[in-house]
Amino acid sequence: MAEDVITTTGIARHGATRLPSVDIDSFNLELKDEDGFLGDRATKGAFRKILDSLRKPLKKNGEDPLGRKSAEAIGKSALDEALVGDDIGAAALVHGAIEEFAQELAHVTRRILKTKAWADTERIVVGGGFRESRVGELAIARTDIILKAEGFSIDLVPIRYHPDDAGLIGCLHLAPSWIFEAHDSILAVDIGGTNIRCGAVETRWKKAPDLSKAEVWKSELWRHADDEPTREGAVKRLTKMLKELIALSETEGHKLAPFIGIACPGVINEDGGIEKGAQNLPGNWESSKFNLPASLAEAIPQIGGHDTAVLMHNDGVVQGLSEVPFMQDVGHWGVLTIGTGLGNARFTNRRKDDGKNKKDEKGKDK
Repeated sequence: MAEDVITTTGIARHGATRLPSVDIDSFNLELKDEDGFLGDRATKGAFRKILDSLRKPLKKNGEDPLGRKSAEAIGKSALDEALVGDDIGAAALVHGAIEEFAQELAHVTRRILKTKAWADTERIVVGGGFRESRVGELAIARTDIILKAEGFSIDLVPIRYHPDDAGLIGCLHLAPSWIFEAHDSILAVDIGGTNIRCGAVETRWKKAPDLSKAEVWKSELWRHADDEPTREGAVKRLTKMLKELIALSETEGHKLAPFIGIACPGVINEDGGIEKGAQNLPGNWESSKFNLPASLAEAIPQIGGHDTAVLMHNDGVVQGLSEVPFMQDVGHWGVLTIGTGLGNARFTNRRKDDGKNKKDEKGKDK
């Protein structure tokens, strides 16, 4: 049975709170205020709304330096260009939106940091699609300054990898290190409300056992939102993408591990079902009759002659995991992913950078 393959000895369960390098203290935290979910105040859509609100009085006079397009229709690159262009008015508008958004992000972050699960957080990395623009980087930097000015001893920094790669590279940290010893790469899947991305990720484990040199060797993107497939159609297309990567890896001489890591929105149950948070995916992914890891294990029962293990976790968690090698100088850290929603996860490191288990005050292994 597919479920028997998924829970292979030595592989964590889906949505596990204990992983090889970190304990997950919290993820997919949903705070509310009088206006609804607090995280909705710090998303890509929230930034666009702020920008449009600043433009509204200018539009009445026909003096909007950003033109007639709505903020939603203006690309990230166009906004980045406005920041450095000759039109001072356009630059001022974008800077104004960055300032207001940073205040909102600071407010949301402040509330998150006051929860018990996020106590003593030392650093927060910020990923998601918003981060990959200059506008996003400035908003993150401004939020960091606001929080420090308020006395928070915390660093807010952009995620190191491109967000598209981070969601795939993070899958490496779902697997135990022994799975890499005879292999040089894994298959990874990053599922979003608009896109599904598959990739073959090189571990480069022999050069850096902490996986700090890992990189995406090959990836493929499918904008499922354009095709509006059924749930079964989406799984069929995903399976095809993975099989193509397996064939290409074999042709190029890569030694794929019999492991598929999946980053998926929502609260992931240990059996691979999705409890909630998958409403933007094609079809009903929260049905008790649907199990994506089991479906993939059934469709791809073996990789390289070995039984396939499939492990799925929350997409915000997985994107954050890509930072594990670079967070060894702190004990407690978190991730915020700014996209359609605001993803979040908080981690506690379990190992030092030498790979040995941390010791408690009495010198015993934790």
